[in-house]
Amino acid sequence: MKKEQFVVVGLGRFGSSLAKQLITLGYEVLGIDKDDEAVQDMSQVLTQAVVGDCTDEEMLRSLGVRNLDCGIVAIGDDIQASIMSAILLKDIGIKKVVAKALTELHGRVLKKVGVDQVVYPERDMGVRIANQLVSPNLLDYIELSEDYTIAEMAVPKRLSGKSLREINLRAKYGCSVVAINKSKGIVIAPSATDVLSEKDVIVVIGTNGQIEEFEKEVVR
Repeated sequence: MKKEQFVVVGLGRFGSSLAKQLITLGYEVLGIDKDDEAVQDMSQVLTQAVVGDCTDEEMLRSLGVRNLDCGIVAIGDDIQASIMSAILLKDIGIKKVVAKALTELHGRVLKKVGVDQVVYPERDMGVRIANQLVSPNLLDYIELSEDYTIAEMAVPKRLSGKSLREINLRAKYGCSVVAINKSKGIVIAPSATDVLSEKDVIVVIGTNGQIEEFEKEVVR
């Protein structure tokens, strides 16, 4: 099966990091930026890196971006260029457009012009770091929506040797363990008889309140 192809508009810190990771995962990535130095830095990393004005429709069409599967607008310092780029990518016909927003208002505008997914890297990273600072066992924390969260937690000593049935997260807190990362590999959709070890990492899903209560009462 043919892998998805991406175009990343804006090769600043966020855009270049995201583009590099997509390449690492085996995807083809076209990078575009108006800064020649930024493009030079990424030219040996990406499938193709081009100096260009992302608000120039003809330039985008000439690069064949309409044939790509996903467009990511990662512009960090020019809200107008961000919005115009997103509009052009949608108009050209890219199936999915993701855009970085600097503010809530910027994000609302991006949604209004048809962007499929809006991300707030600075805000979301702040949320992650804050949660990790107050809970050493909390390894990662991602808000799936306004209500739901998925969290990656190191198993504390007090839970070591206990099965998921004994811990009974679902009945006590309403959240669920969807995976256990053990030294010998990852267990997806673990059963009630799976036993936790202090070296394990559990992936828990639930509402923000459920995760917070479980983390506060059990994991810390």
